[in-house]
Amino acid sequence: MFYWVMKRIFLGPVLKLLFRPWVKGLDNIPAEGAAIIASNHLSFSDSIFMPLMVRRPVVFLAKSEYFTGTGIKGRLTAMFFRLTNQLPMDRSGGAASEASLTAGMEVLSHGGLLGIYPEGTRSPDARLYRGKVGVARLALKAGVPVIPVAMIGTDKVQPIGKRLPNIRRIGMIFGEPLDFAKYRDQADDRVVQRQVTDQIMFELMRLSGQEYVDEYAAVVKLRLAGKPADPVVAAEPPAPPVPGGQGQGVPGKGAAGGQVPEEGKRQDDGGAAAAI
Repeated sequence: MFYWVMKRIFLGPVLKLLFRPWVKGLDNIPAEGAAIIASNHLSFSDSIFMPLMVRRPVVFLAKSEYFTGTGIKGRLTAMFFRLTNQLPMDRSGGAASEASLTAGMEVLSHGGLLGIYPEGTRSPDARLYRGKVGVARLALKAGVPVIPVAMIGTDKVQPIGKRLPNIRRIGMIFGEPLDFAKYRDQADDRVVQRQVTDQIMFELMRLSGQEYVDEYAAVVKLRLAGKPADPVVAAEPPAPPVPGGQGQGVPGKGAAGGQVPEEGKRQDDGGAAAAI
């Protein structure tokens, strides 16, 4: 009830008035049935704006730190996330991460929409980083389609470290559902999981027009903070996302300095993106 009231009556109308979000491809989200919505992650506000524009409720896997804060601010943040259909996602690996994925499976098994950020954390510099295979595991085990969505301009609305948002237009592009049913009997195959994840990331790159970086965002954040890379985070050897996940490389100049191919340049909605 809280989710519906905030979305339809209080918070939703105000946000739409202030930020005038434009949307493309909303019809790609099924009217019923389970699906995963896989998004790039530019800002804290992604988890607010995207569900606002989707007609059905979206349950997000959000980082567990949002639910464990201390003091008044920490408790209010945790309450807000719980009341807005978000579940804690433990990114430490092992049994904790497995439990988080199990929670996601529960949402899908009941026919819901599950939102997930394959990068695992916000981009530190508005580029698109390598996806983690959790999204593929969920899609393959649940046998559900994956709908890629590109958030555009939210990093300008609320840059990392900024408390008050900038009032400016944002947008989002929902791509066509990706069907991985042919791989379902290989759900536990790590190579297949990586291929599926890479295909999802390629679609996000194509829709968003972001430069792709062949590295995990979490590793880059640790390096920028002068901290050693966590072995759990950096365990998987990097490989760029490709069309169809066949390992042929990203079109253009390559992953780390990548130039997005012509067909992958940012799409807009009648020039709306130019206002962002």
